[in-house]
Amino acid sequence: MDLATILGLVIALVGLLGGFIMDKGSLASLIQPSAALIVFGGTIGATLLSNRMKSFTSIVRYLMIAFFDKTKPPHGTIDLLVEMAMIARREGILALEDKVDEFDDPFLKNGVRLIVDGVDPELVKQMLEIEVSFIEQRHEIGVTLFESAAGFAPTMGIIGTVMGLVHVLGSLDDVSTLGPEIATAFIATLYGVASANVFWMPIANKLRVRSQDELLEREMTIEGILSIQAGENPTVLRQKLLSFLAESNREGKGVGTPDGETAKA
Repeated sequence: MDLATILGLVIALVGLLGGFIMDKGSLASLIQPSAALIVFGGTIGATLLSNRMKSFTSIVRYLMIAFFDKTKPPHGTIDLLVEMAMIARREGILALEDKVDEFDDPFLKNGVRLIVDGVDPELVKQMLEIEVSFIEQRHEIGVTLFESAAGFAPTMGIIGTVMGLVHVLGSLDDVSTLGPEIATAFIATLYGVASANVFWMPIANKLRVRSQDELLEREMTIEGILSIQAGENPTVLRQKLLSFLAESNREGKGVGTPDGETAKA
């Protein structure tokens, strides 16, 4: 599991609930099933209403992406591209045909097949960039889904509070119960604002971070494939691909020698 996601969620909940307890609050007073039904039921319904059913039913998959970091290390992709550049320089691009089926990444597999088939470099670049643009659009669907929920949740909380106050003001016979009933009514606002800022919006942001990481890896792959097709030196290629990474993240072993020095073709 992704430590940052889990740790962030835990710290946020501990901070909120811990502060409430330190202020001599009772956790039992925060449990209001009716408020939860109004806020979470209303949020889910409004989110479903504003998105496609197919997108909404993929919410579990989006949560898995947020909580489990499956992003490939960039150095692994760089090493693979440099290795292919070395093979292409020694044996020719057609020698890569035997390695295509070994790739797990369909995007990389498709790109290598294009250059093995002798497709024009400009067309290769255009086709791969089109695929990247559609990958980005698909990622945005998940982000939009959680951003929608984050927008609806606080409003549903206010609606729940207003509904509670309507009930309270409609029965003012017993003034002694007025305070507790008003406090209970505001639990709905708490549910709405807290869920939006502790869960819905952070998950949307996490999905956007995951998307940016994958898109960076795709752009790096495109550059690597085009460089292999152009017959660039593997050492030059490695330096070019490392420029996609932050300077602090450029350390890593290269392909070709035990001590990590990049082999030259």
